[in-house]
Amino acid sequence: MKDIKSILEKRILVLDGAMGTMIQRHDLEEEDFRKGWFEDHGQPLKGNNDLLSLTRPEIIKEIHAQYFEAGADIVETNTFSGTTIAQADYALESAVYDINFHSAKIAREVADEFTAREPQKPRFVAGSIGPTNRTASISPDVNDPGFRAITFEELGTAYKQQVEALMDGGVDILLVETVFDTLNAKAALFAIDEVFEERDVKLPIMVSGTITDQSGRTLTGQTTDAFLISVAHMDLLTVGLNCALGASMMRPYLQVLDKNAPFGVSAHPNAGLPNEFGEYDETPEMMAEQIKEFLSEGLVNIIGGCCGTTPEHIAAIAELAKEYSPRQLEVHV
Repeated sequence: MKDIKSILEKRILVLDGAMGTMIQRHDLEEEDFRKGWFEDHGQPLKGNNDLLSLTRPEIIKEIHAQYFEAGADIVETNTFSGTTIAQADYALESAVYDINFHSAKIAREVADEFTAREPQKPRFVAGSIGPTNRTASISPDVNDPGFRAITFEELGTAYKQQVEALMDGGVDILLVETVFDTLNAKAALFAIDEVFEERDVKLPIMVSGTITDQSGRTLTGQTTDAFLISVAHMDLLTVGLNCALGASMMRPYLQVLDKNAPFGVSAHPNAGLPNEFGEYDETPEMMAEQIKEFLSEGLVNIIGGCCGTTPEHIAAIAELAKEYSPRQLEVHV
């Protein structure tokens, strides 16, 4: 397998688009989330998309293949909610290893098929590590600002289980994404470090934060440069932004990362902001037009899509990315 860092210096790499958007196209029912694994489970499971890597693996495999066909260099595993913390909502903590291991194996299989077909364009698998549905920095109880629903240690334990299973399944990269609370992300990075040390193996790490509104801050109030400083102690492949904002609104915050980040910069924006029905209206052409500004300014090394994006969006972005050089991997001072 070619070294991803050396490829990153030569060309802009393309990350895949949304998994949930593609799953919605299949109009799945409750039984699709149970098939062969959770037939007798006592709680409703519809909407727990990570389970589909176990119950409907052919759907997940097809989605990965569609993104690679569209021009993606990297696909993310179907594991955004693959922690005991997130799966506790469904009483499925015991399924976490299988979810992550099988999700990684599916993506690995598809990536290897495409790499064998086009050896000059190796394909990579990023293990998706979501933020969980808890925050270590903010109280969920307005009457008790000191209360925390989760501790750093609990997050670290949960992330460690996920990381071990993703690595066992064969991922190339670990992607700590949609970071709304940097303390959660630091627990994930701590867990990753621990696993690397125990196994004497290191994988490239991507960290991607999410700016929640036009104030330019994360949900826990950090500015983009504060977020960068908080994670810069790690040897990262890239630091970047995803979700929340559409491409045009993300640009000023990418400029901050471009100016200050000592490693690569990634971006995978939504297809605009959701409409009143929670759907995303930006066409591939509209999104590509906005992303063109990132590329022409040399702001990114990895570009892809988040909510609302499809293989059609990724195809338009991949076509555009061929025409531009990647951001130079040094601090711009």
